[in-house]
Amino acid sequence: MEALLNLTKPQTLHRGEEVKAIILSLSKKGVVFDVGGKAQAVLGQEETIRFSSYFPYLKEKDRVLVRIITPEAKDGYPVVSMKHFFQKGRWDVLKQKKEKEEEIDVVCGEYGKGGVFIDFMGIRGVIPKIQLVGEALTAPEKLTGKKIKVKVLEVDEKKNRLVVSQRAAILKISQKEIKERFDKVKEGEKYQATVLGVSEFGIFCEVRGVEGLVHISEVSWEKVADPSTHIKTGQKLDVLVVKKNPVDFKLNLSLKRLERDPWDEVEKKYPKDKEIEGEVVRKERYGYLVRFEPGIEGLIHISKIKDEREPALGDKVRVYIEKIDKKNRRISLLVPQKEKPVTYR
Repeated sequence: MEALLNLTKPQTLHRGEEVKAIILSLSKKGVVFDVGGKAQAVLGQEETIRFSSYFPYLKEKDRVLVRIITPEAKDGYPVVSMKHFFQKGRWDVLKQKKEKEEEIDVVCGEYGKGGVFIDFMGIRGVIPKIQLVGEALTAPEKLTGKKIKVKVLEVDEKKNRLVVSQRAAILKISQKEIKERFDKVKEGEKYQATVLGVSEFGIFCEVRGVEGLVHISEVSWEKVADPSTHIKTGQKLDVLVVKKNPVDFKLNLSLKRLERDPWDEVEKKYPKDKEIEGEVVRKERYGYLVRFEPGIEGLIHISKIKDEREPALGDKVRVYIEKIDKKNRRISLLVPQKEKPVTYR
């Protein structure tokens, strides 16, 4: 450090003044800055110790905001503070990196439901699973404790939100290029998609280089508990683009809307009072769900089978259509009796 603090006389500085400084030297032992006019300054000893864990995120020639603490210390050089930078400037760095599409180094933490948690200068963020590549995509827990390069996808200081992508950094994906691809995709059109990954809430896909999600509710007209039982990574699918999100260049996709909605003709196929056979597929606290065909289920309310033997899952049962609510996709069922009760309408 002494070698860097040459004989150049510092410019006139004032206590409390904030200046843009260029990092000349950076280590756990200290930081030396060019504070303008080739004047040099050093980081206070207390902050050198306090913020040393953040230094790996910085490099020489980085421009950062510092505050003058002492215009001239006993060795003749100003002492500066980076406290404001690490409180506010960190977010400014992230915004600049996003705008310039530059990479940053982050330290990976644990893998959770939302993806791999990361740290950047004390700011907590996440790499969504869909934004991982290679081994990290198949075994994200192995990233814990590792430093990797990523690109910033979303940064919002007010919401304390930071989302980054390993995929964009490794594959050198440009946001400008993504926007161009995004603009070419049309809502309401069918495309072929490649499955990038599957989670408990949906299927992550790529459509012509643009990312999209088939939410679990859009996988099938039938109830889907686990999308991975239907779809595998790498699979090719035909999807419908339901909505485009211009803020993050993402697509909302659907599989089921490419198929006929079984509820379109439900009132014609299952009129009131019709007796029909179905299969008991699920027990709920309020009754039993009976399936007539994929996507069409009705409910036998528990109160309507008090005098009957309760059915078991998989049982074939004959029931009457009591009421159809097409708007809310509900069918109320009655268990047939030897004779219809007087109160039955």
